[in-house]
Amino acid sequence: MADAAEIQGPSASPARRRLRRAGALLAGAPLLAGLLQLTATEPAQAAPADSVSVALDTMTPSAPTEDDTLTVSGTVINNGRQPVTGAHVGLRVGPLLNTRSAVDGIAQHPNDLRGGTGDELGDKYTEKFSKLVPGVAEHFSISVPVDELDLGKDGVYSFGVSVSGKTSARPWDQMLGIERTFLPWQSSEADTKSRTTVMWPLISSVHMTARTGAGERQTPVFQDDELAKEIAPGGRLAQMMDLGRDLDVTWVIDPDLLAAVDAMANGYRVQQSDGSSKAGSRENQDTAKQWLAGLQQAVAGKEVVALPFADPDLASLAHTGTSVTGSLSHLKDATDVAALTVKTVLHVTPTTDFAWPVEGAVDPSIIKVATSAGADRVIARSDSLRESAGLSYTPSAARPIGGGTTAVVADARMSTAFEGDLTKADSSTLAVQQFLAQSLEANVQKDEQRSIVVAPQRMPTASQAQAMATAVKALQDGNWSQPETLTGAANAKPDPDATSRIPSTSAYPSSLRKQELPRSAFEQIADTQDKLDNFQVILTDQSRVVTPFGRAINRGMSTSWRGQAAKADGFRADVLSYLDNLGGQVKLIDKSETKLSGRSATIPVTVQNNLVQPVGHLYLRLSSTQPTRLKIAGKAYDEQPVEVSGGHSQSVKFTTSANANGRATVLAQLYTEDGQEYGDPVSFDVKVTEVTPTVMLVIGGGVLLLVLAGFRMYTQRKRAAARQTEEEGPDGAEADSGDGSGNPDDAGDRLSEEAGSPAGATRPDQPGDPAPDTAPESADPSGTGERVDR
Repeated sequence: MADAAEIQGPSASPARRRLRRAGALLAGAPLLAGLLQLTATEPAQAAPADSVSVALDTMTPSAPTEDDTLTVSGTVINNGRQPVTGAHVGLRVGPLLNTRSAVDGIAQHPNDLRGGTGDELGDKYTEKFSKLVPGVAEHFSISVPVDELDLGKDGVYSFGVSVSGKTSARPWDQMLGIERTFLPWQSSEADTKSRTTVMWPLISSVHMTARTGAGERQTPVFQDDELAKEIAPGGRLAQMMDLGRDLDVTWVIDPDLLAAVDAMANGYRVQQSDGSSKAGSRENQDTAKQWLAGLQQAVAGKEVVALPFADPDLASLAHTGTSVTGSLSHLKDATDVAALTVKTVLHVTPTTDFAWPVEGAVDPSIIKVATSAGADRVIARSDSLRESAGLSYTPSAARPIGGGTTAVVADARMSTAFEGDLTKADSSTLAVQQFLAQSLEANVQKDEQRSIVVAPQRMPTASQAQAMATAVKALQDGNWSQPETLTGAANAKPDPDATSRIPSTSAYPSSLRKQELPRSAFEQIADTQDKLDNFQVILTDQSRVVTPFGRAINRGMSTSWRGQAAKADGFRADVLSYLDNLGGQVKLIDKSETKLSGRSATIPVTVQNNLVQPVGHLYLRLSSTQPTRLKIAGKAYDEQPVEVSGGHSQSVKFTTSANANGRATVLAQLYTEDGQEYGDPVSFDVKVTEVTPTVMLVIGGGVLLLVLAGFRMYTQRKRAAARQTEEEGPDGAEADSGDGSGNPDDAGDRLSEEAGSPAGATRPDQPGDPAPDTAPESADPSGTGERVDR
């Protein structure tokens, strides 16, 4: 119409022009009414524009070069109620994308027909379908030489696969569906390549308990057999190991995973619902050995970063744990044991100076906790440490944040590209293309070389791992990136314009805070540590208990518990319960009422040790609650050292003396050598029955008669000696030398013996001496059975 207007003749008169305009309006009225009616009724009468869905299952190569042939395949499904006729699938190359935000927009709305879809390549590169029946998937595959795509300058292009056709409601050719993705185009080696670090995490949930099997071997007990499934061929961790073998990545490993697989390889048990445990299968042991052997080969020559043992939740420690005394010491322990575990199992020396908070979210308290155990490099993420200077490019990862600490800021877009459900080929393909697009787009932003770090989710699924591996392999084969270790990225020259300001605590995401361990969790851990400290003092081989329980305490604050509060609490409660059970194997045997007949007696108290190892550094204290009636070794209480062999009992004897009749309560309590009470006390009554005034009078009268009899014998002998002297006369008569039977001193000695004097007496069994070790049978009246530590 515009062209027609430009070639009209001379201008008509105003009256004629008005007449023609009126006629045109009248003639067009029915057409306008029809168009309005069609528009109003279109949603009800016609199928939606996106009634045919497109799934792009493969796109190879992911980042083509000049001599390549691009092949795309997938499926189309008619989701409408009417058949689509004359359908065809075509390829569309859209405009060059100039920003990373433009990539985000297409990734968020890949099926939007209103976006810049570009022109279709033409019939030569289409696949045709005579009819698309509703609900029936149709497969397509199209190949096109890259030089036919008519790509221009290097960069990221929008790329779409569309389906067009006709319906009975819309009997004209139209685009009915599309899926848009990205075509990274770097025709030759880039002048400046990004240094890209990809973290490859080997982390699992908690599997081992604090429990061990009976006997010297201490066979570890697992919560379940899920770890065996993860490392079996086709399992998540088996695929992570196999895929990572051929990639230039930095392995980020939780040493607890290595410890668990190593324990499984050497024989393990699995906890049952009734509290018992059964032996793990030989097949699973062999699987564990094969996985470890494969991992040793996979990490050879690669950088290995060891997280603190069991991957403690740094944010939970920072926000709630620091208010509980001793919590930070567990992070130090977990860090110290990490390097040793990795070196022992994998035979490589790992780096331990990196801390990795959940999702790279940081605040000042998290940085402080993360560096408290010696790590001076904290892995953050760019959606937490946001740029505030309005930079038009992505800066390098390393940021000095003060105090000798470096924040290694991972790229949020690339790090989160593989989250979500990637079990469908379509989702996986889109994730790979989005990852590559973001990488290339970041590289073309600036001519200066920069370091980019990718920190994916901690525990990728098998499908997510496969997509990650595909993307990393394509990136390594591309023309714009080169691999870099995590240490290299941390040591790279920082960008002076990049932000180094740590966000405030209030900026920490509430969604992450809701998943943190509560204060009660750290209080429970502190209680366990206190009891462990008290228990280990008495052991001759502390490692049998300190090692399994120390590692169980680390597992109790693992990051893997996020979102599983009930299971986490159950795990920590089980650790504490089992420790109480073991500590209770060293105990005092209950005593019934003891009768004391006379002024003094010895009272035995039995200590039972049902552990497999000897115990010592213990003292047994026996106290009288009524010392005026009953004394222990002449005072209110007495204590004696205790050492008991494994699986035996020991009776310790105390001397007591009574001053009055009646009952007196006695309390027996074990103490460690540092003065801490150990175990429950045992109290019993001592009944004094024979200390009465009459008895004392009889005893006193008997003693008096003996003294009088002795005095009488002495005076009689003295008189006899005097008479003998008088009869012999003063000259030549010898006096008795005193060595005969008439010597008064000899008589006194014999009297002393007859009276039962203790002078010079020997006793084979002193009251305070411990009796020899008894057999492990229960002592009356407790009747407790025998148990050993495991």
